[in-house]
Amino acid sequence: MKPRVFITRQIPENGIKMIERYYEIDLWKDQREPPKDVLLEKITDVDAIVTLVTDKVDKELLDNASKLRIITQYAVGYDNIDLEEATKRGIYVTNTPGVLTDATADLAFALLLTSARRVVEADQFVRSGEWKRSAVGWHPLMFLGYGLKGKTLGIIGFGRIGQAVARRAKGFGMKIIYYSRRRKLKAEKEIGAEYVDFETLLEESDFISLHVPFTDETHHMIGEKELKIMKPTAILINTARGPVVDTKALIKALQEGWIAGAGLDVFEEEPYYNEELFKLKNVVLAPHLGSATHEAREGMAELVAKNLIAFAKGEIPPNLVNKDVINIKKPGFE
Repeated sequence: MKPRVFITRQIPENGIKMIERYYEIDLWKDQREPPKDVLLEKITDVDAIVTLVTDKVDKELLDNASKLRIITQYAVGYDNIDLEEATKRGIYVTNTPGVLTDATADLAFALLLTSARRVVEADQFVRSGEWKRSAVGWHPLMFLGYGLKGKTLGIIGFGRIGQAVARRAKGFGMKIIYYSRRRKLKAEKEIGAEYVDFETLLEESDFISLHVPFTDETHHMIGEKELKIMKPTAILINTARGPVVDTKALIKALQEGWIAGAGLDVFEEEPYYNEELFKLKNVVLAPHLGSATHEAREGMAELVAKNLIAFAKGEIPPNLVNKDVINIKKPGFE
């Protein structure tokens, strides 16, 4: 009899086809995440679960998961999962790194360009008919933005995605500085990036792009103090996690001109609505689209499948997050 897996959202078909060879699949087909009571019910009778960042896997859920042996996260980040509790119970946790690097870096740079050149404002100006009504075909001061060549891009978090953004910026002739918990000497040399301390990065950057995981340490790492250190012409880009930025402080910064603009793909709560933020013209918004390309999402589905299949075969999954769990329980369904 095949082990049973609950997949909390429809994922690309390539992953489903791989998984169904080894597992009996219970698939949640609603676009919205399954409510907590559904998760609590489903978790009681499955051997594995495929989760998204919006699925909270906490102690309460794990207390109901008597058969659960593996949690396979369809994402790179896994701050929605209580890793310590899972490990104590011998539950393997995996993620999908690498395959979404370029997609997320592309979006970060798209937000940077769109914010710098005020593309969304200009689009709305044309679509609304205001351009026609203004009777101004072209004007030297219309929708002035900021160029990229020769400007300084500060990258906070210099892992795979941060480095991919840096490579894109080099093509635009930008100077790259970065701050990270650990220096990346090889990447510095390869890309031509300079390591600086956190405050120096805030002071010197014309653009700042965030690429850190969400932890207690990074919660609101960009707040009022940090926003006031930044240049009044600076633009902040966040494709990492919403709570890395203090939204109330950011709104104030955008309203009062502490910084020039922002591009946000992630928010403190998702889905998100904030009338005060959304009415501002100097912020570009996207609904967590970082990995939203056919190539990336199919690659993520394949990694999810590979992690599940390896575990079913009694092998260590290729993208195991909580490696200490190996000492507690061997992989595989007993």
